[in-house]
Amino acid sequence: MFLNSTRLLLRRQHPLLPVVSFNLSRGNKSMNPSTVPGQDVQEVTGLVCQEADLQDGQMREVSVGDHKVLLVRTEGRYSAVGSRCSHYNAPLVKGALVGNKVRCPFHGACFNVKTGDIEEYPGLDSLPCYKVSVQDGKVYVSIPKQTLTLTRRVKEMCSVSPHVKHTIVLIGGGPASLVCAETLRQNCYQGRIVMVTKDTLPPFDKPKLSKALNVDSSQIVLRSSDFFQQYGIEVRTQQEALNLNTRDKAVMMKDGTLLRYDQVLIATGCRARPLGCPGSELKGVKLLQSHEDAKEIHTSCLGRKAVVVGSSFIGMEVASYLADKASSVAVVGTSRYPYERSLGSRIGQMVMQMLEEHHVKFYMDDHVAEIRGESGSVRQVVLKSGTVLEADVVIAGIGVSPNSDFLSGSAVEVDSRRTVIVDKFMKTNLADVFSAGDVTSFPLSIRGDQMVNVAHWQMSLAQGRVAALNMLNKPTKMESVPFFWTVLLGKSIRYTGYGEGYTEIIFKGNVEERKFLAFYIKDDAVVAAASLMFDPAVAQLAELMATGQRVTRAQAQCDDLSWLQGF
Repeated sequence: MFLNSTRLLLRRQHPLLPVVSFNLSRGNKSMNPSTVPGQDVQEVTGLVCQEADLQDGQMREVSVGDHKVLLVRTEGRYSAVGSRCSHYNAPLVKGALVGNKVRCPFHGACFNVKTGDIEEYPGLDSLPCYKVSVQDGKVYVSIPKQTLTLTRRVKEMCSVSPHVKHTIVLIGGGPASLVCAETLRQNCYQGRIVMVTKDTLPPFDKPKLSKALNVDSSQIVLRSSDFFQQYGIEVRTQQEALNLNTRDKAVMMKDGTLLRYDQVLIATGCRARPLGCPGSELKGVKLLQSHEDAKEIHTSCLGRKAVVVGSSFIGMEVASYLADKASSVAVVGTSRYPYERSLGSRIGQMVMQMLEEHHVKFYMDDHVAEIRGESGSVRQVVLKSGTVLEADVVIAGIGVSPNSDFLSGSAVEVDSRRTVIVDKFMKTNLADVFSAGDVTSFPLSIRGDQMVNVAHWQMSLAQGRVAALNMLNKPTKMESVPFFWTVLLGKSIRYTGYGEGYTEIIFKGNVEERKFLAFYIKDDAVVAAASLMFDPAVAQLAELMATGQRVTRAQAQCDDLSWLQGF
């Protein structure tokens, strides 16, 4: 009942993403269209290389007129797709090519080089795919004139049909719900899709909030209202679920409405954990959860004294952003160095030094005992050590709690941390109830199906896809490899794998010079890696992990890292 003809929508470049220009052309020639034998007048065709220029497993960025194209040779055949990742426009030629798949060096998105389809996240859109011909030992790429300006495309999707009496409710408006909705439509589901979110915005690029607090909402919204309308996806903002009645298959909303479903996805994510010390209720104490929170933190900190409580990823990104905007920035952390538990003390020390060079002050091995105010507003932060910090604004980045309170009283199984327990198919313990994203605990394949909670943007997107396919009775397991990034002062640390419980870190490069690759070791195997200015090593390791290969401690110790490319 879900079948319907679909049509291809080619979208112009996504307006929310910055265009980054890279000049990576390697002297590739382009020909005047009139000189190309057998050329269609509706196409622009260019001679891009000689047939013998690339061997199997090689790729090159080439030019067709003024248009950049990724040319790939695999299995003795050439193919050509868009040259920029659909996530943040990274040059794919700098990534990792494995078989018929290229992985972005920046954030790990993967694309099929034969079809251009996106196969791993982040990013939502696929790449345009171009015609390649080989004549007399010369390789030509042809691009239809009407698509010359397109750098990405949406997969084929259907819309809702009034004749299909079936409803899927998506609780939460984050990445998991968005990809779930799109995957349903890509697979010819024509029932009703209703997405409810307590945010004021439809699904948006939340990782940007802590990296660019003053970003305009138009620059982070992932899909337009026209998109949702075209594909029959109902998005209800500023609506919160109060109760899930799995017996009657109904969601009670805060406004009193009742949403009935045939299948439901729980994708409510997490919320920032508030400070619990005296004075935490004062004006000027902030949490970063929404776009409005980000704008408010930016405005309230301009030229003022800011204290960031928490030295993990959110806190450090906020401190980095405020370094040249607040009159002073202080970071309070409970460990010796930032990221000490996740990335290790050596990287934490390097990052701390980076921010100190931009006048951020650190108060580590300490915590907030009290926040003092005057006339109801923050004035001082008192630490356990007795240190008193002057403050106009306090931003808490001390972790998150799962948004699963509305499940109390339901039969949905949660663990001791209140995360929703799912299997590899993103199914809960109840029929027709699925869950995805930061609110879940799921079996991680690269760690022998250990139950974990991984709050990564990319994993939420992947889980949304897996949930959708299993809703449609297309058995699909969650097998993605975690990939994460953080940005500080314009420099990006990339991370892949799952390093919890690591016992050793093996470094390549030089941490102090801020160019390194770190391997995290557990039980004589590499379980994770982090890098700075060492692309595409982390993307390459993610591919090795994705193919099920075990990387040993001995390999990590080798000076020769050619094994990273040995697919």
